[in-house]
Amino acid sequence: MRRIIGLLGLVVVVTACGGTVTATASGAPTPAPTPTSSPAPTPTPTRVITGPNVSGCFGEEDGEIFTHGDDLPGVITGKGEVGVVITYERLGNVCNWRPLSDRLVQAGYRVLLYARDSSVTPEDMAVRMGKRLAGKKGVKRLAGKKGVKRLFFVGGSIGGTVSAPAAARMGDKAAGIVALSGAIETENAAAITVPLLQIGTEHDGYGGAKDLQAAHDAATKAPANEVHVIKGERIHATDLFRSSYGPEVLDRIVAFMDRHKG
Repeated sequence: MRRIIGLLGLVVVVTACGGTVTATASGAPTPAPTPTSSPAPTPTPTRVITGPNVSGCFGEEDGEIFTHGDDLPGVITGKGEVGVVITYERLGNVCNWRPLSDRLVQAGYRVLLYARDSSVTPEDMAVRMGKRLAGKKGVKRLAGKKGVKRLFFVGGSIGGTVSAPAAARMGDKAAGIVALSGAIETENAAAITVPLLQIGTEHDGYGGAKDLQAAHDAATKAPANEVHVIKGERIHATDLFRSSYGPEVLDRIVAFMDRHKG
C-alpha cells in the first residue's frame, strides 16, 4: 500500500519499497522551479600537466595514476574507506566529472576515474574498476593501498545504465548506485538490492522522465529508491554539472551517498 502526503502543494509518493519520488498532484516527477540557463561548454584543463595524467585533467598531484588494458590511464583520488567508481557517458571523458570527484574527495570518499577501453563492454569495465578499488584477490591494485570497504557505482548516460548490473556483480561490496541520465533496463532495475538515486531531465531522449520512472517502478527491492527529474529541460548527464542546476545536483548526490555509505 502507498500513502499520499500533501505538503505545501506538493505530493510525496511513498512506495512500498521505501523509495520516494517528488511529484505534482498528477503524479509526474518534478523538481524545484526551472531556471532558463543553458549548459556551459565542456571544460578544458586549467593547468598544464606534464607527467602521467588522465585526459589532461587529473595528474599525480590529484592522486595515484595507474594504467589498465592497452596502457590506458586511470586515477584514484582521495583516501576514504568508501569508494566510488565513475563511468562516463559516450563521447565524454573524465574531465566532465571533475566537479563531482572534487566534492566527493572533500566529503571523504576515494574516487576512481578511468579512460574507457573500447574493446571491453562498459559494464565489464565498471566491474573491473570496482574490483581494483576494492582490492579483490587477483586484481592489480596500487602498492601499499588497502581496498575500500564498500563501493558506489556512479555513471552518466550509458555509464549510469551499466552501473546497476555492475553493482549487482560486486555483491555485498556495493553500497549504492547513482545514475545521471541513465536508462536502466527493467530487468536490471528489478535486481537492485542497494540504494538507488536517479537524476535526469524531463525531455532527455536517453535517461529522461519515462526511462527514470520505468526503472524506479521496477526497482522494488531497492531499500531506497529516489528519482529527481528536472521539469521542462533537456540537459544530458554531466551537462547538468555546468548548468544552473549543478550545485543542486551535486548536493543531492553527495547527500544520498552520505546517507547510505554505511
